[in-house]
Amino acid sequence: MSDTQKLMQVYLDNNAATKVDESVVEYMNKYHLEIYAVPSSQFSHTPGIHAKEGVDRARQIIANKIGSKENEIVFTSGFAESNNLALKGVAQANQDGKRNKIIVSSIEHFSVLHSAQRLSKNGYIVELINVNEEGFIDLEHLQTLLDDKTLLVSVMHANHEVGTIQDIKTISEIVHSKGAIFHTDCTYSFLQTDIDVNDLGADLLTISADLVHGPKGVGALYVREGTKIEKIIDGGYQENNLRGGPENVAGIAGFGRAVEIYKDEHTEKTRQLRDYLYRRIKEEIQDIQLNGSSDFSKRIANNLNISFNRIEGESVVLHLDMRGIAVITGSACFSRSLQASHVLLAMGFTHERAHGSIRFSPSRYNTEEEMEYTVQNLKEVVAKLRELSPIK
Repeated sequence: MSDTQKLMQVYLDNNAATKVDESVVEYMNKYHLEIYAVPSSQFSHTPGIHAKEGVDRARQIIANKIGSKENEIVFTSGFAESNNLALKGVAQANQDGKRNKIIVSSIEHFSVLHSAQRLSKNGYIVELINVNEEGFIDLEHLQTLLDDKTLLVSVMHANHEVGTIQDIKTISEIVHSKGAIFHTDCTYSFLQTDIDVNDLGADLLTISADLVHGPKGVGALYVREGTKIEKIIDGGYQENNLRGGPENVAGIAGFGRAVEIYKDEHTEKTRQLRDYLYRRIKEEIQDIQLNGSSDFSKRIANNLNISFNRIEGESVVLHLDMRGIAVITGSACFSRSLQASHVLLAMGFTHERAHGSIRFSPSRYNTEEEMEYTVQNLKEVVAKLRELSPIK
């Protein structure tokens, strides 16, 4: 960065967490400062009734958004808990030994992969579905893995690292043809694409507030009526007896508000910024590789994952951070371990390409000026690091 260039603060890690909308914060404050009773007190006093009304309103908003019934929405502490509940709750409720196989894609979030690994220690057979070089699952491989012993299959709608959107409707039809339960993690696609649980054919579906400009610490699991599942957190009969403990009323209310105010133009603005950023990077920097689907209609609007050949992504991230630009290398879950992304490796990439990857994820709060600032600084950083690189 030149001495005359003004330092900007540019946040491009919205696939990890988003800024909470100010109107959401204002709405939540009412539940922090005025309506702070627990909903289970509705049978004892008026404040409890008002708290229950806030939760019910959010449940109605979210149910309407995904085409479900209100009693099919279970509020949780976030997508990780929702995914744990989906896998472990179904396994716990189906221990008759008739079906003991769990199938998940090889590029799932760790909350799914590690839940499956835990179940493998409890006697379940766990299989991973292969993906191609763009991150789409191999449907033929899925069909070979499915059999009459399959209990549950979990495939995320859109990947958290490369943004690839799966054909969930087709996948669910294949899964149901074998009588298995189907779960999809829609954390990263929710509100960016149209989601209808009946059209997708999902029995279980995960969403979260923190990726849609809502508060952290709250999410939801859609559970189709009739799906055999048990709670994994004891402590009470809340959430249709699928999650013990008092509800996060303010967080749930904020989740509902964030969904209520979200507009299609928010996604379109994000898409335009992402496309502008990619176009400018291609114009200014050579020797790069796009990771994920090359068809951007099959990629969520706020995702751009690029590998910069001959340099370490970690070095790029640190240099950009010193210039006020927040991005991530590989997966946010890997950033402390310096291991190559399991997603990119599963897609068949080398360790070098995986380590050289950067994920840029803008939001509606970013500007074109910020994208240009990012490109100019990225160009300087990449050039400097390549000069120092022993790989020519």
